[in-house]
This record gives sequence, structure tokens and C-alpha cells, in this order.
Amino acid sequence: MSSDKKNIKAIVLVAALGYFVDIYDLILFGVVRKPSLTSLGITGESQLSVGVTLLNCQMIGMLIGGIIWGILGDKKGRISVLFGSIFLYSAANIANGFVQDIPTYAVLRFVAGVGLAGELGAGITLVSEVMSKETRGWGATIVATVGLIGAVVAALVANKFEWRVAYFVGGGMGIALLILRMSVYESGMYKSIKEKNISKGNFLMLFKNKELFHKFAKCILIGLPTWFVMGVLITFSDKFAEAQKLSGTINPAQSIMYAYIGLIAGDLISGYLSQVLRSRKKVVLIFLILNCIFISAYLFLNNFGVTYFYFMCGMLGFSNGYWVVFVTNASEQFGTNLRATVTTSVPNFIRGTTVPITLTFQYLSGYVRIIYGALIVGVICLVIAIIASVKTKETFGKELDYVEVT
Repeated sequence: MSSDKKNIKAIVLVAALGYFVDIYDLILFGVVRKPSLTSLGITGESQLSVGVTLLNCQMIGMLIGGIIWGILGDKKGRISVLFGSIFLYSAANIANGFVQDIPTYAVLRFVAGVGLAGELGAGITLVSEVMSKETRGWGATIVATVGLIGAVVAALVANKFEWRVAYFVGGGMGIALLILRMSVYESGMYKSIKEKNISKGNFLMLFKNKELFHKFAKCILIGLPTWFVMGVLITFSDKFAEAQKLSGTINPAQSIMYAYIGLIAGDLISGYLSQVLRSRKKVVLIFLILNCIFISAYLFLNNFGVTYFYFMCGMLGFSNGYWVVFVTNASEQFGTNLRATVTTSVPNFIRGTTVPITLTFQYLSGYVRIIYGALIVGVICLVIAIIASVKTKETFGKELDYVEVT
């Protein structure tokens, strides 16, 4: 095997494991929400409002971190982000295992969110730049699929161990990953512009240039349904089961695990289809249609028992499986001097939309049944995503070795 092929495989592996740790922590709070809040004295209906607040602290952290790490990725290099983000995440997660009150819990979820924000974007950017334009979709698919297994591991660890231990495990995995990352090298595309007098990581450029802003906005809006599904329907699955008067008890940790098992399958199939159909856009539209179908079924045809309920959680996850394709699409939309900024900020802006989505859902649920509150928010997210997808340009096979100019 040539040295270049070995290095490319090492980069894909390290990016995949980084995303594994990212996803492990990203959904860990959803898995340990009930036991951790109960342990800290929060019970009954208060768990919903406090849970939303803590989740939003994490998502706001990811939104801010997405901007910071994205800019650093274009100014200082993709590798620096992979190291810095995982270090901050690991420290915050270990500290999270020692919390004794809600304010500290909120601060540490925010810090962990900032740290986690750099992983996926930097990894996909690096993979996209070191692989050929014909094969980079496979690399991104491997990164996403391996990464999403982190959700299943988080559910298994949280079910077997006390919630504090689950946070310690996540922090420990992050520290171990830092050692492995010493084997990877910087992207050749980025090296070619690093010392040149080119505006790199200029986040404001995305807002000053009308064409760039429209591309950036569409990349974000395409992903709205993904975090409506995960942040509302799956995270609070126990509340939806109660609203549907389901016979049996639903454990959100199990719902998350089955949703991510479905998401792994969805990412594999969407990545495969995007290579076979030679189109990112067609695959995104196919999965958005699936999203419409399974969200409707989850809300109105989901009271046939616990097994069926968990099956529908898996189907929701599967229909969310266009995540890898639209993140790859975001990476392919922009030049080398803005690629990390966009690829890192887009998924975190989408995660950040969890805040207005959950707050709107919470507000509407005060006036209509929880089912109809979710329906209204879901329809809005899906309509916006479909319109944005239709108006997005195809990027399969696009040459990436260029820069954006004002």
C-alpha cells in the first residue's frame, strides 16, 4: 500500500472516531436526562422544562463553537481544530461527571457543546480535500456511519452504568483520541493557500456577498427536520408515548438508541445512493419525503405497543439519514478559504436551531396537545427544508481546489 493511501485511510479513521466521540456526547444528555435530573432533585413535570433548558445550553454552545472552530479551521488549519475541539470537550465531559446542581450542569453542557462543535466539520473538510472528487462521498459516508455508532454506545453505557460514569467514559475516549491524532497530516489544498495573502476564515464574507449568503442559508435550512426529529420527537419520546396513552413505559435512552441505529442505516444507504445516482440533491429530496411519511406515522399511528413505538423511532432515525449527504454538500459548495468555516458552522447552526424549535414546540404545547404542537413545528421545518433543497445546486464531482473572492 502506498504512503498516500495509508495517510488517507488514517485521516478517514481519525475523522470517523472523532465524530464517534462527538455523537456519543451529543446524545448522552438525552440518554441520561431523566436519571441525572432525578439525582439532582428535579422530578415530575419540571424535568421537561429543565431538560429543554439544559439541551438548549448545549446547542447554543455548539452554535457558537461552530463559528469559532470553523474560522480557526480556515485560518490555522484543519488539524488544529481536530485537536483543540476534542481537548475542550474531554475536559468539560469529565467535569460534567462531578456536577451537583443545575447551574453548573448548564455551564458545563455549554462548554462541552463549544468543544464538540469542531469535530464533524473539520473531519469532513479534511476528508473531502485529501480524497478524489469521485470518491470523497465514500469517505464522508464512512466518517458518518462510524461516528453514529457512538450514539448506540452511549445508550448502552448509560443503561449499564451510573450517569456520572457515562460522562467520564466520554471524556476518557476523547483523551485517548488525542494521542491517535498525532498520526494525521494537513490537507494539501489548505497548505497551498496557507501562506498566501488570501482572506481565510472570513465569516462575515458569507453575509456581505449575496450569492455566498444564499448558498450558506440553504445549506442550513436543508437540515432543519433532522434536529426537530432528534431534539423533540426522540429526546422527549416518553412524553409523546404518554400523550398517545401507550400501554407500557418508554425509556428515552432506548428511543435514542433505536433512532441512531436507524440513522446509521440511513447514512449508509444515502451515501451509497449519492455515489450511485451521482447526485447529492436527489438523495436529500428522497429522504425529506421519507421524513414527512415517518413523522406523520410517529405522531398519529404510533400507539400499537412499546415494540412498535421503538420501531418507529428507528424509522425516524432512518429518514434522518441524509445528514452525511447534506454536510458533504455544504463542504462542496465553497472554496478552500471558506470551506472549514462553512462545513463546521452549518451542522452546528442546524443543531442550534434546536433552541427555537424546542421553545416553539414548548410554547405551542401549552395551547394545543403535544401531538399537534409537534405537528405544526414539523410541517414548518419540512416545508422550509424541501424548498431550500430544490433551490440548491448539485455538487457531486465538483472540483474543490479554488478560493472564494469578494
